[in-house]
Amino acid sequence: MRIRSLFVAAIVIATPIVARAQEPYAWRDSLVFHTFSIAAVDPRTSEVGVAVTTRVACVGNAVPWVRKGVGAVATQASSRTEYGNELLDAIAKGEAPDAALKRLLATDSGFQQRQIGVIALDGRSAQHTGTGANAWAGHRAGKNFVAQGNILVGPEVIDAVAKSFEASEGQPQHLADRLIAAIQAGFDLGGDKRHGLRTSAAVLVADARLGASRRTDGQTVNINVCEHADPVGELRRIHDAVSQTLGYRTLEQFAGGDVYQLKVMLNALGFYKKGETVQASGPGANLYTAETVLAVDAFRTSEKMGTPQVGGSPAGLVDAETVERLWAALDRVGKATEVKKFLLATTQIRR
Repeated sequence: MRIRSLFVAAIVIATPIVARAQEPYAWRDSLVFHTFSIAAVDPRTSEVGVAVTTRVACVGNAVPWVRKGVGAVATQASSRTEYGNELLDAIAKGEAPDAALKRLLATDSGFQQRQIGVIALDGRSAQHTGTGANAWAGHRAGKNFVAQGNILVGPEVIDAVAKSFEASEGQPQHLADRLIAAIQAGFDLGGDKRHGLRTSAAVLVADARLGASRRTDGQTVNINVCEHADPVGELRRIHDAVSQTLGYRTLEQFAGGDVYQLKVMLNALGFYKKGETVQASGPGANLYTAETVLAVDAFRTSEKMGTPQVGGSPAGLVDAETVERLWAALDRVGKATEVKKFLLATTQIRR
């Protein structure tokens, strides 16, 4: 976002100024992401991905890199983002990850401040932790993953990440699910040892399978929590919500006096149990049943309000507008007062 006063705009005419997009202050000189991460692949599904968290804002904007059918890269500590595409380009052309990483590090004057993990879809991998990376710093590789970190409370963080990922090998889970769990395991043991700073996390996954992604680059998961008190927990919440994983929300069938009132109004309009009397008590009297849902949808259709069949509204949607339309419809047929009197006699306040 760029906001300038007219006075500043006038000065720009005389003295050109290069405008900079908004970014965290800590990024102004270099991208420094002391952090821990895991880059991994699942040959069974062809997914490739990276998960990462740190006590710096917006870690997902620089550290994780993936390419469908190729592999994944994490570039951190003093992050050189060019490593992402350079390493993935090299692997795509057939170069081994370790050879590609050694070649690129040899021409990098800042290699001692870098920490990099790269893995190809076939499981070949390479890692680098420069001597200038702040302690504790280190890395660990295993079957189909590389984990790395610096400024951590200790090696137990990376060990926990590795143990979690290894335990999920072969399990019926998406790669993003496994990556988040692995990062959570490290986070629970203290993770980044710094405190009082802004904390972020991200997970990025690409899938080469036909139809797996709606994007041409194959990305299936791209969650970037730029700042949060519990960034990995927020990754999990978002992942479970967008994948509609059972448990991400509370499921229940509504029951209550308002449901009974709804049934009375729909009955008076002929949409619910036409010709019958709606009972104020007894089994299901206050329960929002499937029959009630159908009656609501029929009413909404008659009002051209949109239903699951027309307009894509949720089945049985009763919002403020629906209630207003119900009373308006009752008023049009001269039954609004009668219904109100009936509800007055059958609805009690006991609290």
